[in-house]
Amino acid sequence: MPKLDKTQYSKEEAARLMEIRRLEKLSRQKKEVFAKRTKPINFIEDEPIDIERFRHNQNFAFVLGNGVSRGFVEPEELKIYGPIYGCNALYRTFRPDYLIAVDVKMVLEINKSGFQNKNQVWTNPNNSYRGIQHLNFFQPSKGWSSGPTALWLSAQHRHKHIYILGFDYRGLNDGQRFNNLYADTPNYKRSQDGATFFGNWLRQTVSVVKEHPETEFYRVIAPDNYCPDELNTLENYNTISIKEFKTRFVLP
Repeated sequence: MPKLDKTQYSKEEAARLMEIRRLEKLSRQKKEVFAKRTKPINFIEDEPIDIERFRHNQNFAFVLGNGVSRGFVEPEELKIYGPIYGCNALYRTFRPDYLIAVDVKMVLEINKSGFQNKNQVWTNPNNSYRGIQHLNFFQPSKGWSSGPTALWLSAQHRHKHIYILGFDYRGLNDGQRFNNLYADTPNYKRSQDGATFFGNWLRQTVSVVKEHPETEFYRVIAPDNYCPDELNTLENYNTISIKEFKTRFVLP
């Protein structure tokens, strides 16, 4: 990327362009770290996850969205602390204890891999899934996005402390670009596409937190992550930095 010629811009314009470049660089770094850590899973040979080992662990749970802020955390390192609720394409490189996917194309992709035959996959009822075995259905359908639905499921399991990762809400580049670790892969938008509207995700997240006042929710955020007032005002909602999260759970 060529050096910015600040003489061609006002002070305010130059500062804004520098910030955009900083965020673009941070996004690339997160994706590079994520790519180096991941490898495809063989769902035919791998043994199924023993979900029963978590039945009596009500202290901690982890809900993994796919915003780029999650790229610095290795999901495998969290398994010893509690069950992991993941979304959509996470299954490609990591086996969460509960995989939630509500997009039809993604569910069909998951079925093609056979992941649901040995692992818990949750989705909403849909005529497109006729003949597909071993799916778990929400009854009635939540009608929500995958991330908030995963958060709701974890809260229904009555964990005392739920940590939320990769719920970035806003797009990259000052909210303009698609924010997802799986951008540019099948069934996802391109990294250069416009950001997805996050209003529904936020409203659904707020609903889950309000519905479960006995649970403490902790959203793990990067320095540039959006912090909505709608969540910050809730008594059982907290934000912690990635650094603090890693320290708390003794992660590298």
